[in-house]
Amino acid sequence: MAKSEKTGKKAASSAGKALGGKGSKASKSAAGSALAQRKSTKVTGTKAASAAGKALGAKGTSKSGKSAAGSALTQKPSKRGSTKKK
Repeated sequence: MAKSEKTGKKAASSAGKALGGKGSKASKSAAGSALAQRKSTKVTGTKAASAAGKALGAKGTSKSGKSAAGSALTQKPSKRGSTKKK
């Protein structure tokens, strides 16, 4: 089931700044994912979510990079309801 969240104007602006700046590869990946979801029903993929998590955890990530990463992670489908392998 796809999530209904979309990237808002403020988060999209931050994502654009993160893409244009000197940010890390992880923050740029998260920003790209957030921008791709601006006006669509796309959701964040596993690789982009991993990059977003790295961007959030990195000390050198800018405020706009962290905003874009947070937006991307918000749009990641939850694992609830999935069956885990034992």
